[in-house]
Amino acid sequence: MRYTDIGGARVSQIAIGTWHLPPSTDRYEDGILRVDRERTMAILKRAYDLGINFFDTANTYHGTVSETHLHPEKSGNSERILGEFMRGHDRASLFIATKVRAEVETFPNGGGLSRKHIMWQVRESLRRLGTDYIDLYQVHWPDPHTDEEEVMGALNDTVHSGMVHYIGVSNHPWYMVKRMIEVSERSGYERPVSAQEAYNIVTRYVERRLVPLMRSRRMTMIAYVPLAQGILTGKYLKDSGGLSRAEYTPEMREEVERHRRAASVVSETASDLGITPAQLSLAWILSMQRRLGISIVPLIGVSREEQLLEDVEAIDVSLPEWAVSRLCGLYGPDDTL
Repeated sequence: MRYTDIGGARVSQIAIGTWHLPPSTDRYEDGILRVDRERTMAILKRAYDLGINFFDTANTYHGTVSETHLHPEKSGNSERILGEFMRGHDRASLFIATKVRAEVETFPNGGGLSRKHIMWQVRESLRRLGTDYIDLYQVHWPDPHTDEEEVMGALNDTVHSGMVHYIGVSNHPWYMVKRMIEVSERSGYERPVSAQEAYNIVTRYVERRLVPLMRSRRMTMIAYVPLAQGILTGKYLKDSGGLSRAEYTPEMREEVERHRRAASVVSETASDLGITPAQLSLAWILSMQRRLGISIVPLIGVSREEQLLEDVEAIDVSLPEWAVSRLCGLYGPDDTL
């Protein structure tokens, strides 16, 4: 494993996300799949044995790609599973990230980024994780009802109370991140050290405005959906031109069709290099660190151990310049807004 920085902490060059964990064949009464906890624990342990120390979750993730924010048994399930995994390992050897913003109750202040909500939910996350501190606490997306001064003041207090080590943002437009940084610097608050954003070969809008801001403040990008929800692996394509899985949503079908040519180029280039499309897609992100001048950590979701091993091997792939340029030529920062 190789390592990079978030703030002054060293984190693995690849992180494990918990939005999509191995599903069980069992379902809740409402039809939502349960998480296969045994398979999940095996994958998390194997990741740790491979040198991965960075694990990301959120206060409402269930683990089987389901929206369960308001269900007390399902919401926060990924945090509880990660907490169970943590109990078998040295806490100091792990870098644990979680998030806050989503509505968890229907009453006033049941969601958002008010001081009241943040202070409530950081303690709830600590309880579910079974730990006394969170390494990286991220605001999941903006709250239009709360100004940056209150948000950054509350986050600053989570750090100085010892509950949190670092703070980060996620799914925020560049100008909001800029205002948050300015508030932090003006008020002497802790400032964000990371931004978790969608980033992959076909999704590059952050390069235009956000990346220069991050570079100026030495922020790390945590790149989620690095394989564009599997589109870049080519698994949704057939020789006949159809979808490989008819059960996907109309939105997913539209995305597959939109990026069909890109998926084909990725597959062809990977074949030329003797690696898999997934490895090429991850290696491309890692190669962009040098081009963009920032640290980038791909955040992968794994449902099988074979996927984990395949993805981790991407760290050792050194892409030739022609391959990086070919993939960069598919889309530009302005093409994927």
